[in-house]
Amino acid sequence: MEAEKLDYVKLGRRVRQQRKLAELTQEQLAERAGISLPFLGHIERGTRKASLDTLVRLANALEVSADLLLQDSLDSARSEESAFSPAVNRILHDLATELTRDSFLKKEPDPEP
Repeated sequence: MEAEKLDYVKLGRRVRQQRKLAELTQEQLAERAGISLPFLGHIERGTRKASLDTLVRLANALEVSADLLLQDSLDSARSEESAFSPAVNRILHDLATELTRDSFLKKEPDPEP
């Protein structure tokens, strides 16, 4: 089986999509990731290749997993393992924890036999 190549245009689109979802400007993301603004622009357009180090820095700055950014280049079976981004999973986990805690606090004690 031939190894698939990384699609840098789709990676750039994912970076841009996640940046906008995080309500960050290019300047803010570039600063958080420790890269230059022009380089971020090239990454988002897919005209320059991001190193693994840069990809990790972008994922961390966006608070998403690297597989979310790379999902267009991963095998579909593996990319479907994560239906939601880590940020969404964190929100769902926190919500479930809060609901469980609230229902536990409101629960009436069991009557003694």
